[in-house]
Amino acid sequence: MSNVNYEKLTPAHFKQIIQLANEVHGDGYLNDESIANWAARGISNSINCGYVALQGKKLIGFRITFAAEHWQADQWCSPDLWQVAKDKCCYFKCNTVDESCRGLGVGKKLLQLSIAAAKQQGAQAGVAHLWKQSPNNSAVAYFTHCGGELVKSHPDKWNEESKQGYNCILCGHDCHCEAAEMIIYFD
Repeated sequence: MSNVNYEKLTPAHFKQIIQLANEVHGDGYLNDESIANWAARGISNSINCGYVALQGKKLIGFRITFAAEHWQADQWCSPDLWQVAKDKCCYFKCNTVDESCRGLGVGKKLLQLSIAAAKQQGAQAGVAHLWKQSPNNSAVAYFTHCGGELVKSHPDKWNEESKQGYNCILCGHDCHCEAAEMIIYFD
């Protein structure tokens, strides 16, 4: 897409990020507090690995990635199956592209930019949880196309969040969607 500009994610983008995230993922996915927290977790050694895609002034996509030292592996992670130490893995938290711009390389470019910044921070790999119920399982297909490898599947990954206010676009407030834990190893 030639008329797309990519920029580092900053607080100036928060309002549009929240709007797009809640439109795509469901109400309650992001709010003022969570976006500020997530954005801050992407910065290490003054390097920001969060990015946005803009057409003019309209935000059409964003990538939120946590620096390796700014996230904790939980019960949905399998670090014993990774070929890289957890402290060398960033976490690809969220990649969202406006429906009208999907399939045009925006998500891939956001991921590439984020990987380049994560590598500058010292990361050797990145872990993500992909939504297997995305239309045609497109989230997993996209991540696989970008070099992602399946680590493990996790049923009910977002169930607790749905009971705390997240309204899944498929399941409502009792989400039973499955996550594919995936990893990309950096060169």
